[in-house]
Amino acid sequence: MNPTDRSAAARLTGMLLLSSLTAMLAGVAVVVPSGLTLNPADPAAVLAAVHARVGLHLVELGLDATGWLALLAAGLIMVARPTTSRPYLVTLAAGLLACAGLAGLLHDAGNLALTQLAADPTDPAATTVAWAVLLTAKWTVNLAGLLWTAATVTTALGTPLPTGLRRTGVVAALSGLAAVLLPWTTGIDGPTATLEQLGYALHLPVMVWYGVLGWRLVHDRPAAAA
Repeated sequence: MNPTDRSAAARLTGMLLLSSLTAMLAGVAVVVPSGLTLNPADPAAVLAAVHARVGLHLVELGLDATGWLALLAAGLIMVARPTTSRPYLVTLAAGLLACAGLAGLLHDAGNLALTQLAADPTDPAATTVAWAVLLTAKWTVNLAGLLWTAATVTTALGTPLPTGLRRTGVVAALSGLAAVLLPWTTGIDGPTATLEQLGYALHLPVMVWYGVLGWRLVHDRPAAAA
């Protein structure tokens, strides 16, 4: 790959990372105020909320899926783009990022299934199925968060970056790890809606860090495109 192609690939990766950040933040801005966090602890309430706000539910899912798809695409491009600095770490980071995007899409697929289940939110059978779907979706997104956190660490270590940005990446990864571990502290009860919102906040540094990395790649600084 010649320098021109390498620069174009870097810019495309950066645009995808920035698109992912924008779409996910927009999705959070929709889901949190509208009460559509979809907590498995109360599937009947979830079905009622989706039934009452099905349009917002689909908008949020579309934004979230766009964010995860952009993350998946960015990871795949990073895998295909050769690098001269620690190639194995960069390939591992890119693979983890792509897997995080795929896990996030599976999470959204589960939440999309709730749209049909919410057609009759009072049906006991629908409530039982919704509980299983919600539980699976929540742990799938937890897996996505774990993969994203691991990708952040390996990207910070394997990509030629300024020392400050590298250290910030490690701090962001620690915040993401705390978000991943949060549901494990709740035992069989599962996280409350408030705890889920705290998880969103703890994942925010990871999202912003990748946004900064995306900005650098779009502007094609030599260190970021190497």
